[in-house]
Amino acid sequence: MISSIFEKTKPVNFIILLVFLFLFYWSVQFYLLDTALSEVEIAKSGAILTTLLFSVFIVDFIVKRNKLTGTNSFAILFFTLLFVVFPYTLGDNNAIFTSFFLLLAMRRLLSIKSLKNIKLKIFDAGLWICISSIFYEWALLYLLVVFAAIYIYDPKNKKNWLVLLSVGFCFFMILNGILILLGKPEFIGNHYDFAIDYNAIFPIKIWTSLKMTLYALFNMALAFSAFINLSKSGVGKVITLRLIAFSFVIGLIVNILVTSENNNAVIITFFPSVIFIVNYLESIKKPKLLELLLIAGIMVPIIVFVTKL
Repeated sequence: MISSIFEKTKPVNFIILLVFLFLFYWSVQFYLLDTALSEVEIAKSGAILTTLLFSVFIVDFIVKRNKLTGTNSFAILFFTLLFVVFPYTLGDNNAIFTSFFLLLAMRRLLSIKSLKNIKLKIFDAGLWICISSIFYEWALLYLLVVFAAIYIYDPKNKKNWLVLLSVGFCFFMILNGILILLGKPEFIGNHYDFAIDYNAIFPIKIWTSLKMTLYALFNMALAFSAFINLSKSGVGKVITLRLIAFSFVIGLIVNILVTSENNNAVIITFFPSVIFIVNYLESIKKPKLLELLLIAGIMVPIIVFVTKL
């Protein structure tokens, strides 16, 4: 039943998931984070929710445009469910905005494979990553993914490598100008200190660390399976998957360096994780097994979340 609903891209799928995410967001705010109704800022919450919900459309667009999965809605389904697995991410506005801009960067990066307007796409991707660093300074590590994309698709053109220098210059000039107008010129020096708070890392919290370890191992296993299955589909898909896998590793590193108490930065790994999950599900040929896994994938996170309330 569930597979029949999400195995095709339908408007009703977006409605179901967006309504669920909307309700789940407020459930987290009021019941998990104990936010009082009087503390809610309508304009701020509206902007965050809009960004969050629009992220679902971006994920669907990237997946369909780059043919990362089949023509189904499994990607947006599991992107939504990962918020249930890591509900505290919805309490971190910086995490939500960082994830949003990194998704925009990945959209441009993955489109480089067409070998058209490469410099423009590199510039756009680099700029989106720089913007995401306003919220988490360690997000700048995603520039390594841009370097990887250049190396994979067009390494001989030296101008491609120089584009990132122009991105850094433009971003710094624009940000510095805005900060001067706002009377906060010290923001750059204070924000981009790249300090590591070891007190936030140690002592290690067993439950949080266990969940992250299982999450990382789970995705590595799925990635390995995806590489084996896609190796028969052609070199193009394998190269794209390598780039996505690299972005997942960078995301895990950023999550450690940000050192938020509940691993809120893990949200930036949701997109690559979704690609691994869906590619594995699409490799399952038995409909009953697929249906069983989908039911488990939906019910288990919800049950775990409800028991924590």
